[in-house]
Amino acid sequence: MKDLYTLPKAELHLHIEGTLEPELAFELAARNGVELPYGSVGELRRQYDFEDLSSFLELYYATMAVLREAADFELLTRAYLDRAAAQGLRHVDVFFDPQAHAARGVGLPTVIDGIRAGLDAARAQHGITSTLLLCFLRDRPAAEALALFDSLGDQLARIDGIGLDSAEVGHPPALFEEVYARARAAGLHVVAHAGEEAGPEYVREALDVLRVERVDHGIQCLQDPQLVDRLVAERVPLTVCPQSNVRLRVVGALAEHPVLEMLERGLVVTVNSDDPAYFGGYVGDAFQGLREALGLTDEQAAALARNAVDASFAGTARKRAMHEEISAWEQD
Repeated sequence: MKDLYTLPKAELHLHIEGTLEPELAFELAARNGVELPYGSVGELRRQYDFEDLSSFLELYYATMAVLREAADFELLTRAYLDRAAAQGLRHVDVFFDPQAHAARGVGLPTVIDGIRAGLDAARAQHGITSTLLLCFLRDRPAAEALALFDSLGDQLARIDGIGLDSAEVGHPPALFEEVYARARAAGLHVVAHAGEEAGPEYVREALDVLRVERVDHGIQCLQDPQLVDRLVAERVPLTVCPQSNVRLRVVGALAEHPVLEMLERGLVVTVNSDDPAYFGGYVGDAFQGLREALGLTDEQAAALARNAVDASFAGTARKRAMHEEISAWEQD
């Protein structure tokens, strides 16, 4: 079998705040005078035994308090891309959560300046291309998301799309219909988390009301055979995150994950790391984990990688180049 870490990859479901490793969290805390509620790196890591999505989000938001300056976001972004480059990353569509930072007094230009600087550095150093997607927190009022979008001003030109994340259950996609309509009218890409903890009806809403191009997670579609048929027929990509699903107890164990079943059924599934600092590994680790738990073959790995390239927001020439790299990996 081939080395999965050398397989050229696009990652489509990656929260930049979720790449904050404990060591960097403590480094930034010291630099910015932020007191973390943990005595050491080891103590922080021991908090990573999550009961569910809500327990993860509580830690996620507490830890990102160390991110204060543009330089912090640049360092965070570069650290992620250095790790992912070593695991075969060629392109990434990056999510970020401006509302979580605004609540701490960190303005949108600061966040975007830092992330963009990190993305630019990675393109120069590693050849990694990227797009940037602003995510709305679905457990915050929809009116707040709309106000944020309307206040973007000249920052609108610095993002490539929007997403919808945070606690899913009880916060259906349809609540955000208006802001998604405005984003589409502005020419932005639109995606949304749906069907991770909530059921297939959230996936349907994301498709029919928000008119998303991709569904983030989406594994609960398997509860609804008609929805599966529709997703296959319409070639709607699903950005599946196996390690995340296990760590958040959506799936009992990696050996029980349905991602390969979804692939065999003709769904356009992709493999992603979600919040890799918290969920046990980066994008290459996700592929390797599937090999160890489910016997992922080289052919299946290449199919998943090709799905991600096709579903990415990379340009046509970049997609062609990545496909050529995957073909070379297969033939090597």
